[in-house]
Amino acid sequence: EAEWEYACRAGTTKAYNFGNNVSQLGKYAWYEDNSGNTTHAVGAKLPNAWGLYDMHGNVLEWCFDWYGEYPPTAVVNPLGALRGQVRVLRGGSFADLESQCRSRARDRWTPISRSDNVGFRIVLGYPL
Repeated sequence: EAEWEYACRAGTTKAYNFGNNVSQLGKYAWYEDNSGNTTHAVGAKLPNAWGLYDMHGNVLEWCFDWYGEYPPTAVVNPLGALRGQVRVLRGGSFADLESQCRSRARDRWTPISRSDNVGFRIVLGYPL
């Protein structure tokens, strides 16, 4: 989950990877106001500063982490809860409001859940 947010933010600390002006969201994301209640091909909107498309909206993205409360102190690349009943989803979807597409917004579902507004992103890890 922490890695997803890092990739989404692309070096920013704003509400969205393009800044705080929610009126710009439609340039970067498919969400409730502009999606026609359906998914769209990846890359039809603008990418973030690192060239990643659809980090906001289109489909919620499964994360590896179990859902848990954030730690009370600042940490770098924290691992989520060791166990749980629900996994983290990030990014918002075509069916979500602007606030649910913010860089920090998170959702949670049971791993056996299915929906047309949920997907995942293939990521190639960097060799250590």
